[in-house]
Amino acid sequence: MAGSDTIAQDSADRSAPDTVKILIAGGFGVGKTTMVGSVSEIVPLRTEEPLTMAGLDVDDLRGVEEKRATTVALDFGRISVSDDLVLYLFGTPGQQRFWFMWNDLAVGALGAVVLVDVRRPETSFAAIDFFERRGIPFVIAVNGFYGEHPYPVEDIRESLALPEGVPVLLCDARERESCRDVLIALIDRLIDDAAPAR
Repeated sequence: MAGSDTIAQDSADRSAPDTVKILIAGGFGVGKTTMVGSVSEIVPLRTEEPLTMAGLDVDDLRGVEEKRATTVALDFGRISVSDDLVLYLFGTPGQQRFWFMWNDLAVGALGAVVLVDVRRPETSFAAIDFFERRGIPFVIAVNGFYGEHPYPVEDIRESLALPEGVPVLLCDARERESCRDVLIALIDRLIDDAAPAR
């Protein structure tokens, strides 16, 4: 029986890690698919489809004229922060006609990253409003297209009318370390929000 006790103890020591569902949201063409793909430790699930002539009257391509494909359902990736914590990443579709899916994707989400393109900040307003209304904590990640960040964080915070408690981070959705730092900032916010008030 001592052997079975050892096996049981080994199983207890190797308990499954805690998992946290995180949404990667934002407007059309802000870099959500790129971010999930950059940071995921698995080959990400993507539901991208080519943009077609039929969508020209529906999709606003201003500022992203070079875009050739779009997410029509979700992106999915995973990153292990530690042996005890795994993040499941769900990238939302950015086009307005697919926003109805956000409600389902948000079920069980503990937090979100709202990606912002400062060339088109208005594309982030709907995502910010979505998470504020549902009380889902989020951080703002300003994606530096072409590696550029032309505006200081405080100017971005003011233009988005964000409260002080919402972190604003500069990032590059193409770089794993940059995306990882954004996710760590979100986890820090979730921990701070969960801490009892003093």
